[in-house]
Amino acid sequence: MHVDGSHGSSHPHPRGDHRAARRRLAWVLGLTLAYTAAEIVGGIASNSLALLADAGHMATDDLALALALLASWFASRPPDRGRTFGFQRAEILAALTNGVILVVVCGFIFWEAVHRFGSPPEVATGTMAWVAAGGLVVNVIAAWLLRGHAHSLNAKAALLHVMGDLLGSIGTLLAAALIARFGWRWADPVASIVIGGTIVFSSARLVLASIHVLMEGVPAHLDPEQIQRSLQDLPGVADVHDLHLWSLGGNVPLLTAHLVLDLSVRAPDVLRAATGTLRTAYGIDHVTLQTEPPDFNISGIVDSPKASP
Repeated sequence: MHVDGSHGSSHPHPRGDHRAARRRLAWVLGLTLAYTAAEIVGGIASNSLALLADAGHMATDDLALALALLASWFASRPPDRGRTFGFQRAEILAALTNGVILVVVCGFIFWEAVHRFGSPPEVATGTMAWVAAGGLVVNVIAAWLLRGHAHSLNAKAALLHVMGDLLGSIGTLLAAALIARFGWRWADPVASIVIGGTIVFSSARLVLASIHVLMEGVPAHLDPEQIQRSLQDLPGVADVHDLHLWSLGGNVPLLTAHLVLDLSVRAPDVLRAATGTLRTAYGIDHVTLQTEPPDFNISGIVDSPKASP
């Protein structure tokens, strides 16, 4: 039996990029914390459920961004003796937690909105509109700060929170305009339900994506059957089996596989070709490959030809 392993870097993004992303997350967290307080005060003062719903979403954004910052810091820590893969799964746990919290918050929003349909209260549309307009400005700035820096599922979750808030601010502004122009007080609970529906939709996708990573599912942008065919097409490779493809943090794929080689080729040459193909064609840098001769059986013993009688 001939066994060789090849390991590439498991951190394709420069460490400086991660630090820049954390700084931007910190700025966005400061902005959203300040305006969450403003929206809560404005929602209570104007008696607007839509504004309070948006404030509730921003509050979950604050938690999401705080978790994203903490998880990003943990994920950047090097592996140790107890965690040889490092702490990249911390970002996935944070993303999953954020998604569950968002769904719970939306449940409370829906409950209150249904009760308000029966007897919609008076709403101070002026205060409601001004606070929502300020929230729109804050969310546009936050989205701009995070744009282009959402490399991980955790960072994408943070951006998704901000985009949901941006839509919430637009919905609240629209509700204020309808109430002020036509007296449609039901527009306030309708806007809160629309905002909550948007949040639930994005949260469900976030939760499912997080569970997929935790279950060591194949990254969405990669096809294991196509990868296996590419490896089998390499000169000297007779077969490929036990191919496993997964991700630790949602953005860094890892692969292991067994390559059955013809006896006429050198294993190091095949390994160089295989790792080069995986890196250039599929962006997979962290690879572990085991090479086997054609007569290698499942017990790990090479079948020797029997002597003639």
